[in-house]
Amino acid sequence: MSTELFSRGAKAGLSCTLLVVALGAGVTACGADGNPLAADPYDAADQITFSGPTEAGKKVDPDKPLVVTATGSDGHLTDVSAEDATGRHVAGELAADGSRWHSTSPLAAGAHYTLTVRTENDDGAPGRKVLTFDTSKPATTRRLNIEFGPEAGTYGVGEPLVAELDQPVKDKAQRAIVERGLQVRSTPAVQGSWYWVDDKQLHYRPRDYWPANATVEVRSTLEDIRIADGLYGGSAKPLTITTGDRVVAVTDAATHAMTVYRNDEKIKEIPVTTGKPGFETRNGVKVVLAKQYFVRMKSSTVGIAAGSTDSYDLPVYYATRVTWSGEFVHAAPWSIGSQGIANVSHGCTGMSTPNAKWFFDHIHEGDVVQVVNSKGDPMELFDNGYGDWNLSWQKWLQGSALSGGPQAGSPQADQSRLRPQSL
Repeated sequence: MSTELFSRGAKAGLSCTLLVVALGAGVTACGADGNPLAADPYDAADQITFSGPTEAGKKVDPDKPLVVTATGSDGHLTDVSAEDATGRHVAGELAADGSRWHSTSPLAAGAHYTLTVRTENDDGAPGRKVLTFDTSKPATTRRLNIEFGPEAGTYGVGEPLVAELDQPVKDKAQRAIVERGLQVRSTPAVQGSWYWVDDKQLHYRPRDYWPANATVEVRSTLEDIRIADGLYGGSAKPLTITTGDRVVAVTDAATHAMTVYRNDEKIKEIPVTTGKPGFETRNGVKVVLAKQYFVRMKSSTVGIAAGSTDSYDLPVYYATRVTWSGEFVHAAPWSIGSQGIANVSHGCTGMSTPNAKWFFDHIHEGDVVQVVNSKGDPMELFDNGYGDWNLSWQKWLQGSALSGGPQAGSPQADQSRLRPQSL
């Protein structure tokens, strides 16, 4: 049986003026055997009040919380649940003494809800009352729409989920509402969290890489939910991706070798060359962004003037991209004498053409490429590919509006980045 996990939000307290609804009374006696717990639930109408409007046909204001209160001295609340017609549940908080329950997540506008209240009297007999109500529609038409990425398909275990918002959300409380509504389910289950890259983009990753051969689903429950004054959740097409085998390629710049693992088993070791002094390859974990059989690489795209000592303009084959700034793993037949011996490239990881073809054929978008023992800078976190895995889990959680809030000065994603190439 598969195990599932939905990302859940934190609770937020709300307050409102309580309006009492007149409910019919009725109590059922204990069971025939004298055991209160054996009785059918009695009608708990006279033991509760509900914060909805009392007039017939009136709608509940979705911008106010629901409140259910136990009345009298002969009973208390044991459970309260509210769910709309689409299956969205309303989070709530029940007082320890069972005297009061209030919702802690927003209601959807223009929705139909079923509220189920369970009680218990002083003799331990269970009571129940089911109510239905509708919420009013919002006066505004301004919507926050969301697009999930990557495209549906199969990826490596390092591929993060991305949520792109069509307008910025800066306030932490508003971010928390958004984040609560972005639900991720992984089968097998994993622990994961969203990270606010900037005001319009979130990334989601597990604590460790995704499990091999997993199914990952993401959806939004924000439609018609109030996020801010005049702003409600809009549409978002759900996304399902799958993962393949756990493929991790580790390049040791000090020993000039790449070791490729599949499902934690070593399957190949390849002599390589990485960045020479002044052009050292970035250290850290990267994720395969794309594969190109042929790329024309020009030094001018990375700021090296044509005609200078380090300039180049070469056809490159079996190119696997790991950064947007031009870092690839590719065939480099011109440096075969240095592969496994010295670092002579301009930042890319070079190998023989047969080895590059093998790597190209066995690596996929979303697979992990890690560089260790290089003297280069650390891999950027967000603006040069997917460096998400270079943050510890504790620091990743600090980027969530539900746990620690975005880190001060967190890197901002540049969606208009150029895509040069280096050798």
